Amino acid sequence: MISLSNLSPNIGSNRKRKRVGRGQGSGRGKTATRGHKGANSRSGASIRPGFEGGQMPLQRRLPKRGFHSKFKIEYSIVSLSQLNDLDVTGDITAEVLFNAGLIKKDLPVKVLANGDITKAIVLHIDKISQEAKAKIELVGGKVFEFNSI
Repeated sequence: MISLSNLSPNIGSNRKRKRVGRGQGSGRGKTATRGHKGANSRSGASIRPGFEGGQMPLQRRLPKRGFHSKFKIEYSIVSLSQLNDLDVTGDITAEVLFNAGLIKKDLPVKVLANGDITKAIVLHIDKISQEAKAKIELVGGKVFEFNSI
């Protein structure tokens, strides 16, 4: 019977740590696997991450491409067909879309005119395309767009 008192890890799953510099009998004595002489044999010596022994490091050999704006705003995209399939009564807000699993909480919402909409909805969102707004208003819905960004 297995109990907490007789549990043990699988054979070979745990290895003993390498104990260096513990005398000649240990097999790793004298230089303690550091080799003879040179900067890395001394105490306090360390190489920074990414150092390749003087060779041009990988992060400098790779080309840099394009421009990345730090002011770019990413939106959670919701299509009209998704809003049409949504079974919600009342106003549709970002919180309603999040609870339905259509968007992520931390991103602003943008509605695009992919697909069609057949029911009148009241929409409170960050951004909407002109075509999507026209389609919603055509079936008797309303759009309240607030640009909080």
